[in-house]
Amino acid sequence: MRAAIDEARAGLAEGGIPIGSVLVLDGRIVGRGHNRRVQRGSAILHAEMDAIENAGRLKALDYRRCTLYSTLSPCDMCSGAALLYRIPRIVIAENRTFHGPEDYVRSRGVELSYEREAEAECVALMEEFIRRSPTLWNEDIGE
Repeated sequence: MRAAIDEARAGLAEGGIPIGSVLVLDGRIVGRGHNRRVQRGSAILHAEMDAIENAGRLKALDYRRCTLYSTLSPCDMCSGAALLYRIPRIVIAENRTFHGPEDYVRSRGVELSYEREAEAECVALMEEFIRRSPTLWNEDIGE
């Protein structure tokens, strides 16, 4: 999760939204990403999508051995990507500032867990960002 938090901080330093993610295969980070919607003028480049993209083309069986770490509860789009590639585990730092479709993801067989040691840091990062940039945050979550 520390690598995902580092990604979130990198995104914020670039003028973007502080959400980070890493894709881990067999205990090794194969993809890192952060929300780059602002930086790239993208409609879809959330942190999880960026991490999956940066992992490159993996074999279907490889995705099924991965864990996706995210500093924030994944949205519908990012959850859908995890479901599409049958990523079996998602670890989330926090879901207080945004709560994605966690029950649905679980109902589809994904093991979803929380790394509560990282929660306070990630909540503080997001709350400060939302306070400073509410319009940008609402755009990011489709509000």
